[in-house]
Amino acid sequence: MPISTSESADLKTRIAAKAREAGFDAVGFTRADARPDLPARLSRWLELRRQGDMGWMEETAARRSDPLTLWPEAKSVIMLAMNYGPAENPLPRLEERDRAVFSVYAQNRDYHDLVKKRLKRVARWLAEEASVEVKVFVDTAPVMEKPFAEAAGLGWQGKHTNLVSSELGSWFFLGAIFTTQALEPDTPHEDRCGSCRACQDVCPTNAFPQAYELDATRCISYLTIEHKGHIPRAFRRPMGNRIYGCDDCLAVCPWNKFARQARETAFHPREDLVSPLLADLVTLDDAAFRARFSGSPVKRIGRDRFIRNVLIAVGNAGDPALAIHARRLLSDASPLVRAMAVWALGELLTAEEMTALAEEHLPSEEDEDVRAEWRSLSG
Repeated sequence: MPISTSESADLKTRIAAKAREAGFDAVGFTRADARPDLPARLSRWLELRRQGDMGWMEETAARRSDPLTLWPEAKSVIMLAMNYGPAENPLPRLEERDRAVFSVYAQNRDYHDLVKKRLKRVARWLAEEASVEVKVFVDTAPVMEKPFAEAAGLGWQGKHTNLVSSELGSWFFLGAIFTTQALEPDTPHEDRCGSCRACQDVCPTNAFPQAYELDATRCISYLTIEHKGHIPRAFRRPMGNRIYGCDDCLAVCPWNKFARQARETAFHPREDLVSPLLADLVTLDDAAFRARFSGSPVKRIGRDRFIRNVLIAVGNAGDPALAIHARRLLSDASPLVRAMAVWALGELLTAEEMTALAEEHLPSEEDEDVRAEWRSLSG
């Protein structure tokens, strides 16, 4: 329904008030057709195969790059940000090699459910107040939230491709409300990265081919969360003790001088997920894994991929005392785990010790991936 400029301004003010009441820290408005550049950008990224295993990126490309393909009746997109900022810089924990590092966002409850509930609260109010249709989206839907948040004035996509805010720094979740109500758009945010390249320089796997471009297949967040197979050998040592996600490019951003700790307690870290000992994690079986990560985003990768990641951290720890745990996993039911147990032991034990182990644990011809790890030890 068309409304006047003054009516639009008033409705936007009331939407923003409701959003802040629901726990959001920033709100912006843009048109559903505000980013005609996205189809070409996404197509180029996909052509370069930078999505890796994420086949759903290609399958949903048409809807993902154009909200009007996803919902033709949409007129406006309301973008909302919810702060999950940590109390301290997470980077020093990377030096605690006997301990695991989880990405800040994954140290407590899964944000999808909480953010979606809050979005629905705002959207229901808007639908009733303005007699319009609404749809809400949080991350898992085929919506390119970051470019639309930029168009809505919430921040800008930095050289690491994540959104940066001059008010919140780098630590915030995004959600979107699509509506059939036409609203006056806010002014898009200007890029304020300048000549800074801290995020590019800090990346341990060189995942940025150039500024503003990400090669997901080299990104530790992708490798530890989305990638289902064996992590390429070239990236294992650079992973260090990062076992779920990576915050390096976010944490070094100078705009974090404006960041503050999350006011939502569900995003405050659980004590057992702040630098837990690798020795405590590597022993988890499926039942123990599910129990420990109930309600956590970590649970979605499953026990085998999780232990794969932990074993890489074990190999990088440089502590031969951890070898006993990797040795037990040489006979694990998962070939993914068995292969990484071989790699971890190869990093922790001498060549003579590995030769002795090989005689006892050399896998069958059918266990090709694990045999490949053993063969790699001899160069």
